[in-house]
Amino acid sequence: MHILHEQIGAPQFKIKAESKNAASLIVSPLPSGYGLTLGNAMRRVLLSSLPGTAVTAVKIEGASHEYSTLPGVKDSIFDIILNIRQLKLKKHTKGVEEVEVPLLKSGKITAKNLKVSSDIEILDPAQVITTCDKADTKKKMVLRVEKGVGYHLVSNEDNSKEENPEFMLIDANFSPVTHVKYEVSPARVGELTNLDQLTVSVETDGSLEAENALKLSAGILENYFSLFNREDAYTDEEFTTSFDAIKRRRESEEVAAAAAAETAFTPIDILGLSQRTLNALVNGNITSIEQLIATPMSQLSQLRGFGQKAKTELEQVLSERGYTLQPPKQSNNE
Repeated sequence: MHILHEQIGAPQFKIKAESKNAASLIVSPLPSGYGLTLGNAMRRVLLSSLPGTAVTAVKIEGASHEYSTLPGVKDSIFDIILNIRQLKLKKHTKGVEEVEVPLLKSGKITAKNLKVSSDIEILDPAQVITTCDKADTKKKMVLRVEKGVGYHLVSNEDNSKEENPEFMLIDANFSPVTHVKYEVSPARVGELTNLDQLTVSVETDGSLEAENALKLSAGILENYFSLFNREDAYTDEEFTTSFDAIKRRRESEEVAAAAAAETAFTPIDILGLSQRTLNALVNGNITSIEQLIATPMSQLSQLRGFGQKAKTELEQVLSERGYTLQPPKQSNNE
């Protein structure tokens, strides 16, 4: 991790789930340039490396190739294949399954007409596949449904390996992510104004929740980068750090500060104040010099028995010993 995090603290992140299919990841603060670096990496993994479900081949009785037509079917085979590629399905296991789609006498054939097993969920039953008008109901379509990763472009080698020549192989987009973008905006910590805030927004087709898509992508990146530094890890302590190191340092500082607060108790008796002034302070629960100098004079003046003489005496005694009282808080109107 960048050594700058020793100064600005570890990045804070949150995932904002707008719905099951949409979520945003917000990370801040990051060193300048890291928003672009992390955002682009997340976007590429989200689009290319998450598992999803797609139709990889189709068999239509009476059609030998994608440029043919069927009697009683209004759409060409090519248009039917384009519609099939838009089907939103979720397959729970990795195996291949063949799904039947019977032709109708007339009317629209939609995703809800698919005869699927319990292993497949139809996420958008209203998706239109084609429209029939006096079609032969004895004929049917068969879809080959698979679970995979990324985008698969059909090659000549794939066609040559296909065992069933009645199936037409189609390009398959397995990615469950339908939309992803990242935005880098300015962030600030104290006087440092050139920091980054990264927002990654993602939408899915419902087969994978958007929040889980973000987490899975981050895990994939983490696993790959760990390969580069698994053995003989090299670090430069002057310019790099880690989340654990920052956490340990802050915990140590908090423990030390708490211990210092407990031990920092100097009785006000040693100031040699008059009995009247001393009584006024003690009655106001101010018993140490540390408490005294942290209290503004405006607050001390409200103590019972603390008048102008006590104020003058206290200012003189503290000045002689090199102490100054806490200045009064300024109002917003001043």
